[in-house]
Amino acid sequence: MTREERRVIFASSLGTVFEWYDFYLYGSLAAIISVQFFSGVNPTAGFIFALLAFAAGFAVRPFGAIFFGRLGDLVGRKYTFLITIVIMGVATFIVGLLPNYTTIGFAAPAILIGLRLLQGLALGGEYGGAAIYVAEHAPHAKRGSYTAWIQTTATLGLFLSLLVILTCRLSMDKESFESWGWRIPFLLSIVLLGISVWIRLKLNESPLFQKMKEEGTLSKAPLKESFGEWRNLKIVLIALIGLTAGQAVVWYTGQFYALFFLTQVLKVDGQMANILIGVALLLGVPFFVVFGALSDRIGRKPIIMAGCLLAALTYFPLFSALTHFANPALEEAQRVSPVVAVSDARECSFQFNPVGTAAFTTSCDVAKSALARRGIPYSNRRAEAGATAYVAVGDIHVASFDVTDDEDGSARAAFDVALSDALAQAGYPASADPEAINTPMVILVLFVLVLYVTMVYGPIAAMLV
Repeated sequence: MTREERRVIFASSLGTVFEWYDFYLYGSLAAIISVQFFSGVNPTAGFIFALLAFAAGFAVRPFGAIFFGRLGDLVGRKYTFLITIVIMGVATFIVGLLPNYTTIGFAAPAILIGLRLLQGLALGGEYGGAAIYVAEHAPHAKRGSYTAWIQTTATLGLFLSLLVILTCRLSMDKESFESWGWRIPFLLSIVLLGISVWIRLKLNESPLFQKMKEEGTLSKAPLKESFGEWRNLKIVLIALIGLTAGQAVVWYTGQFYALFFLTQVLKVDGQMANILIGVALLLGVPFFVVFGALSDRIGRKPIIMAGCLLAALTYFPLFSALTHFANPALEEAQRVSPVVAVSDARECSFQFNPVGTAAFTTSCDVAKSALARRGIPYSNRRAEAGATAYVAVGDIHVASFDVTDDEDGSARAAFDVALSDALAQAGYPASADPEAINTPMVILVLFVLVLYVTMVYGPIAAMLV
Protein backbone atom coordinates (compact mmCIF):
# COMPACT_ATOMS: atom_id res chain seq x y z
CA MET A 1 0.00 0.00 0.00
CA THR A 2 1.50 3.34 -1.09
CA ARG A 3 1.57 6.48 1.04
CA GLU A 4 -1.05 8.11 -1.19
CA GLU A 5 -3.35 5.09 -0.87
CA ARG A 6 -3.02 5.14 2.93
CA ARG A 7 -3.91 8.82 2.97
CA VAL A 8 -6.96 8.22 0.76
CA ILE A 9 -8.21 5.40 3.00
CA PHE A 10 -7.58 7.34 6.22
CA ALA A 11 -9.22 10.56 5.05
CA SER A 12 -12.22 8.82 3.51
CA SER A 13 -12.75 6.56 6.52
CA LEU A 14 -12.30 9.27 9.14
CA GLY A 15 -14.81 11.57 7.51
CA THR A 16 -17.33 8.75 7.18
CA VAL A 17 -16.83 7.80 10.85
CA PHE A 18 -17.75 11.36 11.80
CA GLU A 19 -20.84 11.24 9.58
CA TRP A 20 -22.02 8.00 11.18
CA TYR A 21 -21.33 9.55 14.60
CA ASP A 22 -23.61 12.44 13.70
CA PHE A 23 -26.26 10.09 12.37
CA TYR A 24 -26.31 7.70 15.34
CA LEU A 25 -26.33 10.37 18.04
CA TYR A 26 -30.02 10.80 17.43
CA GLY A 27 -30.82 7.11 17.86
CA SER A 28 -28.67 6.80 20.98
CA LEU A 29 -30.49 9.76 22.58
CA ALA A 30 -33.99 8.95 21.28
CA ALA A 31 -35.48 8.68 24.78
CA ILE A 32 -34.35 12.19 25.72
CA ILE A 33 -35.21 13.65 22.31
CA SER A 34 -38.75 12.31 22.64
CA VAL A 35 -39.18 14.34 25.84
CA GLN A 36 -37.53 17.46 24.44
CA PHE A 37 -39.26 17.62 21.05
CA PHE A 38 -42.39 15.46 21.25
CA SER A 39 -43.73 16.40 24.68
CA GLY A 40 -47.06 17.45 23.16
CA VAL A 41 -48.21 13.81 23.18
CA ASN A 42 -48.07 11.06 25.80
CA PRO A 43 -44.59 9.63 26.59
CA THR A 44 -45.09 6.37 24.69
CA ALA A 45 -46.31 8.11 21.55
CA GLY A 46 -43.52 10.68 21.91
CA PHE A 47 -40.87 7.95 21.98
CA ILE A 48 -42.43 6.29 18.93
CA PHE A 49 -42.46 9.62 17.08
CA ALA A 50 -38.78 10.09 17.97
CA LEU A 51 -37.98 6.64 16.55
CA LEU A 52 -40.04 7.36 13.43
CA ALA A 53 -38.01 10.53 12.90
CA PHE A 54 -34.86 8.39 13.31
CA ALA A 55 -36.24 5.98 10.71
CA ALA A 56 -36.99 8.88 8.35
CA GLY A 57 -33.26 9.45 8.03
CA PHE A 58 -32.83 5.88 6.83
CA ALA A 59 -35.79 6.13 4.47
CA VAL A 60 -34.26 8.96 2.44
CA ARG A 61 -30.75 7.48 2.24
CA PRO A 62 -31.41 5.84 -1.16
CA PHE A 63 -32.49 9.21 -2.57
CA GLY A 64 -29.30 10.75 -1.21
CA ALA A 65 -27.29 8.02 -2.89
CA ILE A 66 -29.04 8.65 -6.22
CA PHE A 67 -28.73 12.44 -6.07
CA PHE A 68 -25.17 12.67 -4.80
CA GLY A 69 -24.10 9.72 -6.94
CA ARG A 70 -25.18 11.67 -10.00
CA LEU A 71 -23.49 14.79 -8.63
CA GLY A 72 -20.30 12.78 -8.14
CA ASP A 73 -20.35 11.85 -11.83
CA LEU A 74 -20.65 15.54 -12.73
CA VAL A 75 -18.25 17.34 -10.38
CA GLY A 76 -16.14 14.50 -9.01
CA ARG A 77 -16.01 12.24 -5.95
CA LYS A 78 -13.89 14.54 -3.79
CA TYR A 79 -16.11 17.61 -3.96
CA THR A 80 -19.30 15.59 -3.64
CA PHE A 81 -18.40 14.06 -0.32
CA LEU A 82 -17.12 17.42 0.86
CA ILE A 83 -20.67 18.67 0.28
CA THR A 84 -22.24 15.71 2.07
CA ILE A 85 -20.06 16.04 5.15
CA VAL A 86 -20.80 19.77 5.44
CA ILE A 87 -24.55 19.11 5.21
CA MET A 88 -24.34 16.39 7.87
CA GLY A 89 -22.14 18.39 10.24
CA VAL A 90 -24.17 21.59 10.03
CA ALA A 91 -27.50 19.74 10.44
CA THR A 92 -26.20 17.93 13.52
CA PHE A 93 -24.84 21.15 15.03
CA ILE A 94 -28.21 22.86 14.54
CA VAL A 95 -29.94 20.01 16.42
CA GLY A 96 -27.74 20.93 19.38
CA LEU A 97 -29.01 24.53 19.22
CA LEU A 98 -32.65 23.81 18.37
CA PRO A 99 -35.19 25.06 20.97
CA ASN A 100 -37.47 22.33 22.32
CA TYR A 101 -41.23 21.87 22.11
CA THR A 102 -41.86 23.86 25.28
CA THR A 103 -40.12 26.88 23.76
CA ILE A 104 -41.34 27.02 20.16
CA GLY A 105 -44.12 24.44 20.05
CA PHE A 106 -44.84 22.41 16.91
CA ALA A 107 -42.00 24.11 15.03
CA ALA A 108 -39.48 22.16 17.14
CA PRO A 109 -40.36 18.63 15.96
CA ALA A 110 -41.02 19.92 12.42
CA ILE A 111 -37.53 21.42 12.16
CA LEU A 112 -36.01 18.36 13.83
CA ILE A 113 -37.56 16.01 11.27
CA GLY A 114 -36.35 18.29 8.47
CA LEU A 115 -32.81 18.11 9.85
CA ARG A 116 -33.06 14.32 10.09
CA LEU A 117 -34.05 14.16 6.43
CA LEU A 118 -31.02 16.27 5.52
CA GLN A 119 -28.80 13.93 7.55
CA GLY A 120 -30.22 10.90 5.77
CA LEU A 121 -29.71 12.44 2.34
CA ALA A 122 -26.13 13.40 3.22
CA LEU A 123 -25.25 9.97 4.61
CA GLY A 124 -26.72 8.28 1.54
CA GLY A 125 -24.31 10.23 -0.63
CA GLU A 126 -21.35 10.09 1.77
CA TYR A 127 -21.07 6.36 2.31
CA GLY A 128 -21.44 5.41 -1.35
CA GLY A 129 -19.14 8.22 -2.46
CA ALA A 130 -16.42 7.24 0.00
CA ALA A 131 -16.62 3.56 -0.98
CA ILE A 132 -16.37 4.38 -4.69
CA TYR A 133 -13.54 6.86 -4.10
CA VAL A 134 -11.47 4.26 -2.23
CA ALA A 135 -12.34 1.51 -4.74
CA GLU A 136 -11.17 3.70 -7.63
CA HIS A 137 -7.80 4.09 -5.90
CA ALA A 138 -7.45 0.37 -5.07
CA PRO A 139 -5.61 -2.23 -7.15
CA HIS A 140 -8.15 -4.72 -8.49
CA ALA A 141 -6.79 -7.57 -6.34
CA LYS A 142 -7.07 -5.50 -3.15
CA ARG A 143 -10.49 -3.89 -3.45
CA GLY A 144 -11.82 -5.99 -0.58
CA SER A 145 -9.12 -5.04 1.89
CA TYR A 146 -9.13 -1.36 0.88
CA THR A 147 -12.90 -0.81 0.91
CA ALA A 148 -13.24 -2.80 4.16
CA TRP A 149 -11.81 0.22 5.97
CA ILE A 150 -14.90 2.16 4.88
CA GLN A 151 -16.99 -0.69 6.31
CA THR A 152 -15.49 -0.11 9.76
CA THR A 153 -16.87 3.41 9.84
CA ALA A 154 -20.49 2.67 10.79
CA THR A 155 -19.41 0.59 13.78
CA LEU A 156 -16.75 3.10 14.80
CA GLY A 157 -19.27 5.93 14.44
CA LEU A 158 -21.71 4.09 16.71
CA PHE A 159 -18.91 3.40 19.20
CA LEU A 160 -17.81 7.04 19.15
CA SER A 161 -21.36 8.27 19.74
CA LEU A 162 -21.79 5.90 22.70
CA LEU A 163 -18.40 6.94 24.11
CA VAL A 164 -19.12 10.68 23.90
CA ILE A 165 -22.60 10.25 25.39
CA LEU A 166 -21.23 8.11 28.23
CA THR A 167 -18.49 10.67 28.95
CA CYS A 168 -21.06 13.46 29.10
CA ARG A 169 -23.33 11.42 31.37
CA LEU A 170 -20.51 10.67 33.78
CA SER A 171 -19.40 14.32 33.91
CA MET A 172 -22.73 15.65 35.24
CA ASP A 173 -25.81 14.55 37.14
CA LYS A 174 -28.75 12.90 35.40
CA GLU A 175 -31.02 15.97 35.60
CA SER A 176 -28.42 18.25 33.99
CA PHE A 177 -27.72 15.82 31.17
CA GLU A 178 -31.40 15.35 30.36
CA SER A 179 -32.02 19.10 30.58
CA TRP A 180 -29.13 20.51 28.53
CA GLY A 181 -26.12 18.16 28.61
CA TRP A 182 -27.52 15.99 25.80
CA ARG A 183 -26.83 18.89 23.42
CA ILE A 184 -23.05 18.68 23.92
CA PRO A 185 -22.48 15.62 21.65
CA PHE A 186 -24.42 17.37 18.86
CA LEU A 187 -22.51 20.63 19.27
CA LEU A 188 -19.21 18.73 19.23
CA SER A 189 -19.94 17.74 15.64
CA ILE A 190 -18.81 21.18 14.44
CA VAL A 191 -15.28 20.35 15.62
CA LEU A 192 -15.36 16.99 13.84
CA LEU A 193 -16.67 18.74 10.73
CA GLY A 194 -13.73 21.13 10.72
CA ILE A 195 -11.24 18.26 11.02
CA SER A 196 -12.92 16.28 8.24
CA VAL A 197 -13.07 19.18 5.79
CA TRP A 198 -9.44 20.11 6.45
CA ILE A 199 -8.25 16.55 5.79
CA ARG A 200 -10.39 16.00 2.70
CA LEU A 201 -9.34 19.27 1.08
CA LYS A 202 -5.84 17.78 0.89
CA LEU A 203 -7.02 14.84 -1.22
CA ASN A 204 -6.77 14.60 -4.99
CA GLU A 205 -9.58 13.58 -7.29
CA SER A 206 -9.97 9.89 -8.10
CA PRO A 207 -7.57 8.97 -10.94
CA LEU A 208 -10.16 6.67 -12.50
CA PHE A 209 -12.74 9.47 -12.52
CA GLN A 210 -10.21 11.86 -14.07
CA LYS A 211 -9.43 9.31 -16.76
CA MET A 212 -13.11 8.72 -17.59
CA LYS A 213 -13.72 12.47 -17.68
CA GLU A 214 -10.80 13.08 -20.05
CA GLU A 215 -11.89 10.21 -22.31
CA GLY A 216 -15.52 11.36 -22.28
CA THR A 217 -16.75 7.97 -21.04
CA LEU A 218 -18.77 9.25 -18.06
CA SER A 219 -22.42 8.19 -18.12
CA LYS A 220 -24.72 10.78 -19.69
CA ALA A 221 -27.92 9.33 -18.18
CA PRO A 222 -26.98 7.11 -15.20
CA LEU A 223 -30.52 6.73 -13.84
CA LYS A 224 -31.91 5.67 -17.20
CA GLU A 225 -29.04 3.25 -17.75
CA SER A 226 -29.34 1.78 -14.24
CA PHE A 227 -33.11 1.43 -13.98
CA GLY A 228 -34.29 1.60 -17.60
CA GLU A 229 -32.23 -1.27 -19.00
CA TRP A 230 -33.16 -4.75 -17.77
CA ARG A 231 -29.60 -6.12 -17.72
CA ASN A 232 -28.59 -3.34 -15.32
CA LEU A 233 -31.86 -3.31 -13.37
CA LYS A 234 -31.46 -7.04 -12.74
CA ILE A 235 -28.10 -6.41 -11.09
CA VAL A 236 -29.61 -3.62 -8.96
CA LEU A 237 -32.43 -5.89 -7.77
CA ILE A 238 -30.05 -8.74 -6.97
CA ALA A 239 -27.86 -6.36 -4.97
CA LEU A 240 -30.87 -4.91 -3.14
CA ILE A 241 -32.68 -8.16 -2.29
CA GLY A 242 -29.87 -10.67 -2.32
CA LEU A 243 -27.13 -8.64 -0.63
CA THR A 244 -28.19 -5.54 1.25
CA ALA A 245 -31.43 -6.92 2.72
CA GLY A 246 -29.63 -9.74 4.54
CA GLN A 247 -26.75 -7.47 5.48
CA ALA A 248 -29.16 -4.97 7.04
CA VAL A 249 -30.79 -7.65 9.21
CA VAL A 250 -27.44 -8.94 10.46
CA TRP A 251 -26.01 -5.44 11.02
CA TYR A 252 -28.89 -4.00 13.01
CA THR A 253 -29.60 -7.19 14.95
CA GLY A 254 -25.96 -7.58 15.96
CA GLN A 255 -25.54 -4.00 17.15
CA PHE A 256 -28.70 -1.95 17.61
CA TYR A 257 -31.10 -4.71 18.62
CA ALA A 258 -28.49 -6.21 20.94
CA LEU A 259 -28.37 -2.87 22.79
CA PHE A 260 -32.17 -2.66 22.89
CA PHE A 261 -32.38 -6.25 24.16
CA LEU A 262 -29.94 -5.56 26.98
CA THR A 263 -31.65 -2.40 28.19
CA GLN A 264 -35.34 -2.99 27.49
CA VAL A 265 -35.74 -6.76 27.87
CA LEU A 266 -32.94 -7.74 30.25
CA LYS A 267 -33.16 -4.46 32.21
CA VAL A 268 -29.40 -3.87 32.22
CA ASP A 269 -28.47 -0.34 33.30
CA GLY A 270 -28.04 1.95 30.28
CA GLN A 271 -24.46 2.96 31.08
CA MET A 272 -23.44 -0.64 31.69
CA ALA A 273 -25.10 -1.74 28.44
CA ASN A 274 -23.27 0.97 26.49
CA ILE A 275 -19.96 -0.18 27.94
CA LEU A 276 -20.65 -3.84 27.10
CA ILE A 277 -21.67 -3.02 23.54
CA GLY A 278 -18.78 -0.58 23.15
CA VAL A 279 -16.17 -3.18 24.14
CA ALA A 280 -17.68 -5.75 21.77
CA LEU A 281 -17.70 -3.23 18.92
CA LEU A 282 -14.08 -2.30 19.56
CA LEU A 283 -13.03 -5.96 19.58
CA GLY A 284 -14.91 -6.61 16.36
CA VAL A 285 -13.66 -3.67 14.27
CA PRO A 286 -10.40 -5.30 13.01
CA PHE A 287 -12.39 -8.20 11.55
CA PHE A 288 -14.01 -5.93 8.95
CA VAL A 289 -10.57 -5.62 7.37
CA VAL A 290 -9.74 -9.29 7.99
CA PHE A 291 -12.82 -10.52 6.12
CA GLY A 292 -12.44 -7.82 3.46
CA ALA A 293 -8.89 -8.98 2.75
CA LEU A 294 -9.97 -12.63 2.86
CA SER A 295 -12.63 -11.88 0.25
CA ASP A 296 -9.85 -10.84 -2.14
CA ARG A 297 -8.53 -14.40 -1.89
CA ILE A 298 -11.62 -16.63 -1.76
CA GLY A 299 -14.37 -14.33 -3.05
CA ARG A 300 -17.03 -12.11 -1.46
CA LYS A 301 -19.99 -14.47 -1.82
CA PRO A 302 -18.79 -17.36 0.42
CA ILE A 303 -17.99 -15.05 3.34
CA ILE A 304 -21.23 -13.05 3.11
CA MET A 305 -23.34 -16.21 2.80
CA ALA A 306 -21.52 -17.85 5.72
CA GLY A 307 -22.19 -14.83 7.92
CA CYS A 308 -25.90 -14.78 7.07
CA LEU A 309 -26.25 -18.54 7.54
CA LEU A 310 -24.44 -18.57 10.90
CA ALA A 311 -26.60 -15.67 12.10
CA ALA A 312 -29.83 -17.42 11.08
CA LEU A 313 -28.80 -20.66 12.82
CA THR A 314 -27.47 -19.19 16.06
CA TYR A 315 -29.40 -15.99 16.84
CA PHE A 316 -31.91 -17.69 19.15
CA PRO A 317 -29.24 -19.56 21.17
CA LEU A 318 -27.09 -16.43 21.37
CA PHE A 319 -29.86 -14.20 22.70
CA SER A 320 -30.81 -16.96 25.15
CA ALA A 321 -27.18 -16.95 26.27
CA LEU A 322 -27.35 -13.18 26.73
CA THR A 323 -30.32 -13.66 29.04
CA HIS A 324 -28.43 -16.35 30.98
CA PHE A 325 -25.29 -14.28 31.49
CA ALA A 326 -26.78 -10.78 31.83
CA ASN A 327 -29.88 -11.45 33.94
CA PRO A 328 -29.92 -14.99 35.37
CA ALA A 329 -32.73 -14.06 37.79
CA LEU A 330 -34.99 -13.23 34.84
CA GLU A 331 -34.06 -16.47 33.11
CA GLU A 332 -34.92 -18.46 36.23
CA ALA A 333 -38.22 -16.64 36.69
CA GLN A 334 -39.17 -17.33 33.07
CA ARG A 335 -38.32 -21.01 33.52
CA VAL A 336 -40.16 -21.51 36.81
CA SER A 337 -43.06 -19.08 36.36
CA PRO A 338 -43.66 -18.32 32.67
CA VAL A 339 -46.05 -15.47 31.92
CA VAL A 340 -49.11 -16.22 29.80
CA ALA A 341 -51.76 -13.79 28.55
CA VAL A 342 -55.06 -15.69 28.50
CA SER A 343 -57.73 -13.94 26.45
CA ASP A 344 -60.42 -14.07 23.78
CA ALA A 345 -58.35 -13.33 20.66
CA ARG A 346 -61.26 -11.44 19.09
CA GLU A 347 -60.95 -8.76 21.77
CA CYS A 348 -57.24 -8.17 21.21
CA SER A 349 -56.13 -5.14 19.17
CA PHE A 350 -52.87 -4.44 17.40
CA GLN A 351 -50.83 -2.68 20.08
CA PHE A 352 -48.89 -0.24 17.88
CA ASN A 353 -50.54 3.19 18.14
CA PRO A 354 -48.12 6.02 17.23
CA VAL A 355 -50.76 8.71 16.69
CA GLY A 356 -52.74 7.93 19.83
CA THR A 357 -56.09 7.39 18.07
CA ALA A 358 -56.74 3.76 19.03
CA ALA A 359 -58.88 3.12 22.10
CA PHE A 360 -57.42 0.17 23.99
CA THR A 361 -60.39 -0.62 26.19
CA THR A 362 -60.76 -4.40 26.30
CA SER A 363 -59.38 -6.56 29.08
CA CYS A 364 -57.04 -8.23 26.56
CA ASP A 365 -55.55 -4.90 25.49
CA VAL A 366 -55.11 -3.77 29.08
CA ALA A 367 -53.28 -6.97 30.03
CA LYS A 368 -50.96 -7.06 27.02
CA SER A 369 -50.09 -3.36 27.15
CA ALA A 370 -49.21 -3.72 30.85
CA LEU A 371 -46.81 -6.56 30.04
CA ALA A 372 -45.33 -4.65 27.10
CA ARG A 373 -44.67 -1.57 29.26
CA ARG A 374 -42.76 -3.74 31.71
CA GLY A 375 -40.81 -5.49 28.95
CA ILE A 376 -42.06 -8.90 30.12
CA PRO A 377 -41.98 -11.66 27.47
CA TYR A 378 -45.15 -13.72 27.41
CA SER A 379 -47.01 -16.36 25.43
CA ASN A 380 -50.68 -16.37 24.45
CA ARG A 381 -53.45 -18.80 25.30
CA ARG A 382 -57.03 -18.69 24.09
CA ALA A 383 -59.85 -18.16 26.56
CA GLU A 384 -63.53 -18.85 26.09
CA ALA A 385 -65.44 -16.38 23.92
CA GLY A 386 -66.34 -13.27 25.87
CA ALA A 387 -64.25 -14.24 28.91
CA THR A 388 -62.35 -11.53 30.79
CA ALA A 389 -58.63 -11.73 30.09
CA TYR A 390 -56.12 -12.49 32.81
CA VAL A 391 -52.37 -12.78 33.17
CA ALA A 392 -50.98 -16.05 34.49
CA VAL A 393 -47.63 -15.67 36.26
CA GLY A 394 -46.82 -19.27 37.07
CA ASP A 395 -49.70 -20.38 39.30
CA ILE A 396 -50.83 -16.82 40.08
CA HIS A 397 -53.70 -15.41 38.04
CA VAL A 398 -54.21 -11.63 37.79
CA ALA A 399 -57.58 -10.70 36.33
CA SER A 400 -57.67 -7.81 33.87
CA PHE A 401 -60.59 -5.41 33.41
CA ASP A 402 -62.57 -3.53 30.78
CA VAL A 403 -61.76 0.19 30.69
CA THR A 404 -65.42 1.09 30.14
CA ASP A 405 -66.16 -0.32 33.61
CA ASP A 406 -63.41 1.69 35.30
CA GLU A 407 -64.73 5.23 35.52
CA ASP A 408 -62.63 6.29 38.51
CA GLY A 409 -59.43 4.45 37.55
CA SER A 410 -59.48 2.24 40.64
CA ALA A 411 -59.55 -0.99 38.61
CA ARG A 412 -56.42 0.00 36.69
CA ALA A 413 -54.59 0.90 39.88
CA ALA A 414 -55.57 -2.39 41.50
CA PHE A 415 -54.56 -4.37 38.40
CA ASP A 416 -51.15 -2.69 38.18
CA VAL A 417 -50.44 -3.37 41.84
CA ALA A 418 -51.58 -6.99 41.60
CA LEU A 419 -49.52 -7.63 38.46
CA SER A 420 -46.40 -6.04 39.97
CA ASP A 421 -46.82 -8.10 43.14
CA ALA A 422 -47.29 -11.30 41.14
CA LEU A 423 -44.18 -10.67 39.06
CA ALA A 424 -42.13 -9.82 42.15
CA GLN A 425 -43.40 -12.92 43.98
CA ALA A 426 -42.43 -15.07 40.99
CA GLY A 427 -38.91 -13.63 41.04
CA TYR A 428 -39.07 -11.31 38.04
CA PRO A 429 -36.44 -8.62 38.76
CA ALA A 430 -37.21 -4.94 38.23
CA SER A 431 -33.68 -4.56 36.84
CA ALA A 432 -30.62 -6.69 36.24
CA ASP A 433 -28.38 -7.14 39.27
CA PRO A 434 -24.97 -5.67 38.33
CA GLU A 435 -23.24 -8.17 40.63
CA ALA A 436 -24.89 -11.09 38.83
CA ILE A 437 -23.86 -10.01 35.31
CA ASN A 438 -21.15 -12.28 33.89
CA THR A 439 -19.35 -9.46 32.10
CA PRO A 440 -16.74 -11.52 30.15
CA MET A 441 -19.37 -13.92 28.82
CA VAL A 442 -21.80 -11.13 27.88
CA ILE A 443 -19.00 -9.41 25.95
CA LEU A 444 -18.13 -12.72 24.28
CA VAL A 445 -21.71 -13.26 23.10
CA LEU A 446 -21.95 -9.66 21.88
CA PHE A 447 -18.60 -10.08 20.12
CA VAL A 448 -19.94 -13.11 18.22
CA LEU A 449 -22.93 -11.03 17.10
CA VAL A 450 -20.56 -8.29 15.93
CA LEU A 451 -18.36 -10.90 14.22
CA TYR A 452 -21.32 -11.91 12.04
CA VAL A 453 -21.70 -8.23 11.16
CA THR A 454 -18.07 -8.06 10.03
CA MET A 455 -18.44 -11.20 7.89
CA VAL A 456 -21.44 -9.82 6.04
CA TYR A 457 -20.58 -6.12 5.99
CA GLY A 458 -16.80 -6.23 5.54
CA PRO A 459 -16.68 -7.53 1.93
CA ILE A 460 -19.97 -6.06 0.70
CA ALA A 461 -18.69 -2.68 -0.52
CA ALA A 462 -16.18 -4.37 -2.82
CA MET A 463 -18.95 -6.60 -4.16
CA LEU A 464 -21.29 -3.66 -4.81
CA VAL A 465 -18.79 -1.33 -6.47
